[in-house]
Amino acid sequence: MQLVDLLHADAVKSIASCTSKKRLFHDLGELAESCYGFSSPTVIEALIEREGLGPTGVGQGIALPHARLPGIDAVRGIFLRLEKPLNFDSVDRQPVDLVFALLAPENAGVDHLKSLALVSRTLRDTGICAKLRANSDPATLHTILTEVQAIQAA
Repeated sequence: MQLVDLLHADAVKSIASCTSKKRLFHDLGELAESCYGFSSPTVIEALIEREGLGPTGVGQGIALPHARLPGIDAVRGIFLRLEKPLNFDSVDRQPVDLVFALLAPENAGVDHLKSLALVSRTLRDTGICAKLRANSDPATLHTILTEVQAIQAA
């Protein structure tokens, strides 16, 4: 599994301003609907419900919100780069500026966990995060995220 398999090029955006976690989930829901055809309200509700179990801000300015959704056939990703960091109740109490959301089928099981691990490993790389923070063009951001796995797989 590679990020290029999870992340459609149109599912990558840079957002100038996001005022709250709830607004961020709305942005993720709208992008999931426009890129993958998922129901925006269903995505928003699932992300909020999952976040209620515990914050998905993993530290170092990174959040990995995720949820399982009915009626989807594969794990899909959405990446947002926030130009203004957002308080996300992260484990290190630092605001978040890189958000990689994963949406998985209800019965994804191991695929969901493998996807989370892949995204987590990728965003643990400080070099990749520095490149993501230094660029705002969605095509460039997509290339940065997907190029790494392609090189490692070769």
